[in-house]
Amino acid sequence: AVGAGAGRRSRLARAAEKPRLPVGTPEVEHIGIRKRPRRNRRGPAMREMFAETILSPANFILPIFVHEGADDIPISSMPGVSRLGVDTGLLREVREAYAVGVKSVVIFPKTPDELKTPTAEECFNPSGLAQRAIRNVKREFPDVVVYTDVALDPYNSLGHDGIVRSDGVIMNDETIAYLCKQAVSQAEAGADYVSPSDMMDGRVGAIRDALDNAGFTQVGIMSYTAKYASAFYGPFREALDSKPRMPSDDWKVEPNKKTYQQNPANWRESLLEAKLDEEEGADILMVKPAMPYLDIIKGLSDNSNLPIAAYHVSGEYAMLKAAALNGWLNEKDAVLEALLSIKRAGANVILTYYAVQAAKWLREDQGL
Repeated sequence: AVGAGAGRRSRLARAAEKPRLPVGTPEVEHIGIRKRPRRNRRGPAMREMFAETILSPANFILPIFVHEGADDIPISSMPGVSRLGVDTGLLREVREAYAVGVKSVVIFPKTPDELKTPTAEECFNPSGLAQRAIRNVKREFPDVVVYTDVALDPYNSLGHDGIVRSDGVIMNDETIAYLCKQAVSQAEAGADYVSPSDMMDGRVGAIRDALDNAGFTQVGIMSYTAKYASAFYGPFREALDSKPRMPSDDWKVEPNKKTYQQNPANWRESLLEAKLDEEEGADILMVKPAMPYLDIIKGLSDNSNLPIAAYHVSGEYAMLKAAALNGWLNEKDAVLEALLSIKRAGANVILTYYAVQAAKWLREDQGL
């Protein structure tokens, strides 16, 4: 007891000592600064109290790639991410995510090449890979919110989000006819939200009507509202093998998706897309990618009363992961800062491959 008392007195004495200054510190008179914002940043309790943005696992949607096999297949350009077996790894991943508070997932199927066609009819196969994945998740985890991808590129032998005409034109209205069938088949499998990522004009309204006419008035639409023709999608296209194919002598195939995805130079165009999607019945508006487009997230958040989602895409993940693996960044600090910036810009929902790890880091910080 005597030793403990002496130790306490020693600590109090050190605390009472006047802090020392480095040699060479100038002597200054009071300079009359009345407003000192640093006062509210002096200690962790103050910083926590005055935080304007709070990041939570509940904000995250975990993207999951599924395939027909049983084994995990690592994706070389996305260290730590794999294609998962639809009957095996998928359920393991959802279970791990749910345990740390990530209760929303979005499913992306790696369609076998032999099932891909120029018109992508496999997209609405009721026994297709995506539909089985949805059923598996909802059967085992009924309160997990399942989002889907509505687009033709995972099923299209030419690699585009829509049906490609021989002169290279991506046909809009004809593509929508199949997107509607795809969305209804996903709703029948148990999807909570369908997510059209194709960027065809008018597809949100058509899908809303198709869902309602099929009796799925409760199924929501998370629209890829401002999806840009970005250089940050490369690893994703490797994961699904969905990049545009080389043209043949008698069939032109555009090497990129710039005729339907938005121009990275444009901001006001995203407001037009948001207005149209709202009018057509979207429930959530998405911006993709996220960090290079924080101004777009802010613009949609300021101009819409709908929830705003942002997709922290594969290229963003790959950059952070590569820097961390090379020791150039503190991975935890950089990732949480990146995700916080996306939420601060106005995103209620963040799709990120870091969802599970970020949730674990947040729980650690909270002592959970």
